[in-house]
Amino acid sequence: MSITLTLHESAAERLAMQLPTPATLQVSGIVPPQAAASYAPLAVTATFVGAVTADFALILTDRSFLAAAGGGLTGAASQGGLPAGVGSGSVVSGVDILRPAMEHAAEAFDAGVLGELREEDGSGLLSDPETAVFELRQPHAMDGGQAFGWFAVRVREHGTVQDTTAPRRPQPEAASSRLGLISNVEMALTVEIGRTRMSVRDALALEPGKVIELDRSAGAPADVLLNGRLIAHGEVVVVDQDYAVRITRILDVAEGIY
Repeated sequence: MSITLTLHESAAERLAMQLPTPATLQVSGIVPPQAAASYAPLAVTATFVGAVTADFALILTDRSFLAAAGGGLTGAASQGGLPAGVGSGSVVSGVDILRPAMEHAAEAFDAGVLGELREEDGSGLLSDPETAVFELRQPHAMDGGQAFGWFAVRVREHGTVQDTTAPRRPQPEAASSRLGLISNVEMALTVEIGRTRMSVRDALALEPGKVIELDRSAGAPADVLLNGRLIAHGEVVVVDQDYAVRITRILDVAEGIY
């Protein structure tokens, strides 16, 4: 358990280092989840899938720094939800600005995939006894004053949270029957040929003809992700003048990480 908590703390410190705040935030330690409860409905959450599965929630009391980080958003970015855009005609959202910091936090858990960032109520995550909540403070406020925010981390060793209140494990037949109820549910399948990172300034400077270099060599297999989780590798092909992907390898649970 101590090793896991060390990973929790490492994730929180990595997040604090990468957040685009005027001064680097300090992680003051684990605090009771009730401290963040009043701000939880406006949490930014994400799930990391790798050797372990981890749920993250970033809860902020002050969002004004997002305006400067996004290139001069007009309006009160510190109130209500995250800003929907930065500048005139921009497609950069508040979650886009926060994603690099969340990805940096996820790297504490080794290789894996960080899913989509969402703005949603984080109260459920805070109420889980397996969740560790870290307080984030500005350096000059370490001895008092309001917290800048909180970072909540829950690790699920095998992709699920153990329910100790369950009287018994379901029989395979019953589990199979329940899975049949969601067999027609649509899920997002994404093919990724590479990634790159750039500053908001560079993103806003994109124009037709600009070449963006990716972190993958030509001919390397593409990643096939189901709801953000890596499930297979494949190669991009053309079928009837449309792009498609030919699956070359299906990954099992243990392999489904970067």
